[in-house]
Amino acid sequence: MNVPAKDEPILRRVGAVADSLGLDAYAVGGYVRDCILGRESKDIDFVTVGSGIELARAVAADLGKGAHLSVFKNFGTARINRRGLELEFVGARKESYSHDSRKPIVEDGTLEDDISRRDFTVNALALRVNADGFGEIIDMYGGLQDMERRILRTPLDPDITFSDDPLRMMRAVRFATQLRFAIAAETYEGICRNAERLEIISRERIADELMKIMRAPKPSIGWRLLMETGLLHFILPELEEMQKVDTVNGRAHKDNFDHTMKVLDNVAAKSDDVWLRWGALLHDIAKPQTKRWDPKIGWTFHNHNFVGAKMIPRLFRELKLPMGAEMKFVTKMVELHMRPIILSEEIVTDSAVRRLLFDAGDDIESLMTLCEADITTGRPEKLRSCLANFAIVRQKLVELEERDRIRNFQPPITGNDIMHIFGIPPSMPIKTLKEAIKDAILDGKIPNDRQAAYEFMLPLAAEIGLTQINDLPPEEQQCTSSQKD
Repeated sequence: MNVPAKDEPILRRVGAVADSLGLDAYAVGGYVRDCILGRESKDIDFVTVGSGIELARAVAADLGKGAHLSVFKNFGTARINRRGLELEFVGARKESYSHDSRKPIVEDGTLEDDISRRDFTVNALALRVNADGFGEIIDMYGGLQDMERRILRTPLDPDITFSDDPLRMMRAVRFATQLRFAIAAETYEGICRNAERLEIISRERIADELMKIMRAPKPSIGWRLLMETGLLHFILPELEEMQKVDTVNGRAHKDNFDHTMKVLDNVAAKSDDVWLRWGALLHDIAKPQTKRWDPKIGWTFHNHNFVGAKMIPRLFRELKLPMGAEMKFVTKMVELHMRPIILSEEIVTDSAVRRLLFDAGDDIESLMTLCEADITTGRPEKLRSCLANFAIVRQKLVELEERDRIRNFQPPITGNDIMHIFGIPPSMPIKTLKEAIKDAILDGKIPNDRQAAYEFMLPLAAEIGLTQINDLPPEEQQCTSSQKD
């Protein structure tokens, strides 16, 4: 194997330090795999037959300034960060597990003990870094051949591998997605047999693997594998439910899981935004709940976007995904994803486009990307027609935003203005007038302009019994009331 030129100096320095201590040392695992595959790697794991901490301390001293050492005595490991490169050190060890935990009982071991505990043969490769035999590959389980065949296979009995550490099942799915490797039959069957063991894994660890799947070029590979192996049932059963297809009077609806996978890949082909990808995954999540048979029109999923949007906070909480801006963004995508589609199927009115701009705000481009990805028809003429209509909607969005400045706009007459003009305290008429002004602007009755809004408001205020006592204050003037608008 040819060691990457950029890494050879650090590998040789680690090897030289190991030689000075009389230790055998190897780069192992994913780093070796990625070198062979020609993939970039920003961290290198080292195993030594001896003390990994001792080797790490000596390497850090040899590297000198800029090498930051962290020691984890309880785990027998150490880490060096140097110029964006992370070096991990551990002594060769063997592990044993109890049935109800993925935390192993660790003992010192041989290189073979250490290699055998790896999850897959392609990760069970060791590259010697000592001067004697530098670059030699240790391959005890046929990892090089499996890499050529592009398959994932466990070094030991898959039932033992996955029962000991069920997170390895998620890693199998993730590697299959990232590397586009197939999972060997016996390994795949082992996942199916042990799927329920996933329940002992923390949601945080599962979420970490899901995020890596979602960042892959074609994330549907991972989600389909999760479905087929039975793992999805223990992660996101709501998504599993979408695969069910019902038939009435010979009429079946489409497989909503399959449709979702196509939408997800369509979005992934256009955007690296992982949260937009989550929006694609969950955009139809409420279809199983809202599915109804109507003898006149067939299968319906009325309001699945609104029901789905209400599900997102719970799903994010259960999956241990971020509950802040990311969750709110996905909620917005799920709730609004039908709006541009409806617009593209009807006459595109300025009023409808203004309201879409107002509700989507700065996320309008993401929403349009999702909605265009939602077109999964296999009929070329329908696809061309839908995309052409979306192009019209996009053009309208640009024109109206340039003219009316609707995106994220606030009504030009504030609550403080209304209190000042009519001499009233905070009360319901303020909200009534602000809503009327907003609707008038969005419907195109008045421009998004302060003076026009003021003139529009006065007769409405008179109708609800308000009497003007002050003129409209200058825009920069603030009401003395401490009440927030």
